Parts: sequence; structure tokens; C-alpha cells
Amino acid sequence: MSQEQIRSAEKALAVGTWTITLGAVLYSVLTVTPLMSHHTPKDWGWTAPILPLVVDAAVVIVVRMDSTLARLDGDGGRWPAVLRWMTGAMTVLLNVGQSALDRDRVGVAVHSVAPLLLIVTAETSLAYRRAIAAALAARAARERDERAERERRQEERRQQERTDRIAEYERADKVERERREHDERMAREQREHEERMARQERDEQARRDAADRDERQRRQDAEQRDRERREREVSERERREREREQIIEQQAERLREKLLTAPAVDERLPEDQARMKVQDCVVARIPQRRAVDLTGWSAGWVASRYQELRSTERPALHAVPGNDEETTAPAEEQAS
Repeated sequence: MSQEQIRSAEKALAVGTWTITLGAVLYSVLTVTPLMSHHTPKDWGWTAPILPLVVDAAVVIVVRMDSTLARLDGDGGRWPAVLRWMTGAMTVLLNVGQSALDRDRVGVAVHSVAPLLLIVTAETSLAYRRAIAAALAARAARERDERAERERRQEERRQQERTDRIAEYERADKVERERREHDERMAREQREHEERMARQERDEQARRDAADRDERQRRQDAEQRDRERREREVSERERREREREQIIEQQAERLREKLLTAPAVDERLPEDQARMKVQDCVVARIPQRRAVDLTGWSAGWVASRYQELRSTERPALHAVPGNDEETTAPAEEQAS
């Protein structure tokens, strides 16, 4: 039986017990109050319900405490039993008192049903609760024994597993040692083989390196000779270029002096002559105003020619004073 079912049964027992108790208390109050009214002074009639309420309160206390002690598997001794039977007897006597005074046996029987049912239900509920508590205790003891047995078996299994693991570890360790010894032997043989191959490779590499060094040395010597030849050629070209630049500068200077001292023209020169004159002015770095005076053309036309000529790398010289050898020498060197 599961814990949920046990709790459900206890709940049904508690609900039934308290239903009977509350019903019996209500019935007792309604039954005993008229009896107490007839045996109470007229001015104190309002106290008639107090006695049945007090007796029924004692019944409620007994039922509640018996329920709690049964849950705790406790025993309150003899006084709870005395109170339980005393309150039960008082309830019976109070409920059947009026009928007994009226010599109504049927009334005595009818009014004794509720208190007797309450007394028997209280005793039965107590017995049920104690039986349930005893059964739960026995079940708990069995479960503890079973749990202890399971733990013992688990401990034995764990011990066996530890023993098996130790044996497996020893076997694995032995296999691992043998594997390491084999690997070390193979590695040693591999290293010896690699060392032999490395020595052979070093010897072969040394021979190749010697041949490569000889070849590199030959190439370096050839490259050195070729580099020296190119350097001489470059040096010679630079020397000729410097001489040509010096000659061009001298010619440009003479041309500048010539253009600066030349008289202004009265009429505009033909276009081809004007273009050559402007080109000479650009080479000689003559201002555009002077070029306008020497060509007779407009300042806008001269400015356009200046812009065209300055966009070229180096305009040629057309009118340079001096002997013919100095004038033609740069051209011959440039052609060469």
C-alpha cells in the first residue's frame, strides 16, 4: 500500500470522525438544552446550553488529542481513557435524562444513539490510528532492513568492482609496460636508422654544397664582372650626360643673352618662325612679355605656346650663338 493511499485512508477516517463528533455535539446541545432549562432557575435559563457545550468540548479535546497521540505513536496513560469514558457517560446521561424522567423507553433508546456512536467512534478511531501507526512502524522497520540489505549488497558489489578494477589496472599496467618497452626498442632502432641515413644525407649534402659553392662562386665572379662593366657604362653615360647638360646650359645662357638683347620686331613673324622663337624663349627661361616683343604675336597666343612647350620633356634649341662645333656637339652626343 502506497503512502498516498495511507494518507487518503487517514483523511477519510479523520473526516468521518469529525463529522460524527460535530453531529453528536450539535444533537447533544439541542437535546440537553431543554432538560437544563427545566432544571435551572427561571432567571438563569440563558445558562442552559453551557453544560452540554462544556461536556462536548471535553469530547472534542479527547478526540483531537487521541488523534495526535496516535500519529506520534504515544500513550497518554489512564487519564485520557478516564476522561474519554467519563465524558461519554455524561453525554449519554444528559441526552437520555429527559426521556428517562418521562419514562419514555423509546426516547431513551433514540437519544442514546448519538452519544454511544460518538463514544464507539472515538474508541474505534483511536484503535484504527494505533493500528495504522503500528503497521507504518513495521513497514518502516522492514524498509530499513531492506535498505540495509541493499546497501550491504551494494557495498559488496562496490568492493568486488574495486577488486576487479585493481586486477584490470594491473593487467593494463603490465600490457602498457610491455608496449612501452616494445615502443622504446622500435624507437631506438628507428633513431639508429635515421642517424645512419642522416650521416649519409649530410655527406651527400656536403658534396652538393661544395659543388653549389663552386657554381655560386663562378656565377658571382661572372656577375661581378658584368656588374663592373655595367657600372663603367653607367658612369660613362653619366659623364657624357653631365657634359651634355653643361653644354646645353651654356647654349641656353648664350641664347638667353641673345634674346634679351635682341630688338623687338615691328611686324608679326610667320607662325613657324614665331613658334621656334617661342621655343627658344622657353628654353632660355625668357618671360612671356619678352617673347611677345620678339614674335609680334599676342600675349594669349604666346601663353598657349608656353603651356604646350612646358608640357614636353625638353624643348630643342634653334638659335644658339657660338661656333658650329659647340652647337652641334650635344646633338651628336645625344644621337650616340
